[in-house]
Amino acid sequence: MSSSTEAAGKTAWPEVVGLSIEEAKKVILKDKPDADIVVLPIGAPVTKDFRPNRVRIFVDTVAETPHVG
Repeated sequence: MSSSTEAAGKTAWPEVVGLSIEEAKKVILKDKPDADIVVLPIGAPVTKDFRPNRVRIFVDTVAETPHVG
């Protein structure tokens, strides 16, 4: 018999910390195919409403040199 947490579905993915956004999305979507994934910078303002299909990924690393152009 499954626990109530398993029956309700996975709600957190600590194993994606340190992965690229695309890799993290793949892992999350494998567990929760109907996830509405939103990528935001750390500290971005967010609404406090609860949406059972929304998964927020917070990022803070600059991956390439910013430049004008």
